[in-house]
Amino acid sequence: MAIFPAAYHPPYTLTPAILRLAAEIGEAIGRYTVLAESRLTPRLRRENRIRTIQASLAIENNTLSLAQVTAVIEGRRVLGDPREIQEVRNAFAAYERLTEWRPTAVEDLLAAHGQLMSGLVDEAGRFRSGGVGVFRGKQMVHMAPPAELVPAQAADLLLWLERTQEHPLVASCVVHYELECIHPFADGNGRMGRLWQALILRQWRPLLAFLPMETVIRDRQEAYYYALAESDQRADSAPFIEFMLAALLESLRKAAAADHAADQVSDQVGQVIEALAGQELGRAALMAVLGFVHRPSFRVHYLDPALSGGWIERTQPEAPRSPSQRYRLTEKGRVWLRRRRENG
Repeated sequence: MAIFPAAYHPPYTLTPAILRLAAEIGEAIGRYTVLAESRLTPRLRRENRIRTIQASLAIENNTLSLAQVTAVIEGRRVLGDPREIQEVRNAFAAYERLTEWRPTAVEDLLAAHGQLMSGLVDEAGRFRSGGVGVFRGKQMVHMAPPAELVPAQAADLLLWLERTQEHPLVASCVVHYELECIHPFADGNGRMGRLWQALILRQWRPLLAFLPMETVIRDRQEAYYYALAESDQRADSAPFIEFMLAALLESLRKAAAADHAADQVSDQVGQVIEALAGQELGRAALMAVLGFVHRPSFRVHYLDPALSGGWIERTQPEAPRSPSQRYRLTEKGRVWLRRRRENG
């Protein structure tokens, strides 16, 4: 009688914290869905995607600012490292193709890597051909499996994903972690892990594709690496699953908080929004409309809060001091203005 090997199962434990976080995320997703259906306009989806890309690349030491990443994606000229600019272009193209890829298909995993790393590595779109270790500074913190094992391990992982009955929240974290462990590519493994988790979550709840969870990971980067290292030491990805679910929950709560704050505007910011309705104005013209002559007071109490709150934006974000700089409403500002007028 033939004996077949048992199906591969990644090692992880469903801790009480994981179960609690999954339940809280389920509740938060309901609120986020209501928010997204009413306010997640195409422009805001694009802005969230840009924040996702900038944060994911920043984790990999890309130094381009959010304004520079936005300019690259909009096709404007940016002064910066050509490699970093190419990383942005590739990442935007990859995230735009999320609807094309199947999270359980090895060929799509390779195609996604080819898109993400095009022009950046020789083996873009192919599994690595040599050994690789993960370093923090000069210290090696993880030795990846030999290259000859990578194709089979990647295939086993995606087959598990296809067959598992695990909740997509947990399964997405498991796949993210296992991709970091296998380290299937010569470069780009971190951003591929985050991209593939986004793909799995998108398949479960399409609106999650526009939730910039990577910004939370970037802000907690040391904790992200610590969770990876602790999971390695335990040979159990539970610490990483807990971290990623907590990051997702925080992202959802921030989205809900932003929605709650969207109707709360100071009188000063409200005046700026009203003044920019349907037009772009330079600083001097905006001050004139509002009757200001004292520039510092206008900047501190009106202009800066409107910019930092995301109600208005510069027409030239890459050159904030440009003499031809003008200001215009963001989608957030336009929504507030429309609601204010509808409510009288």
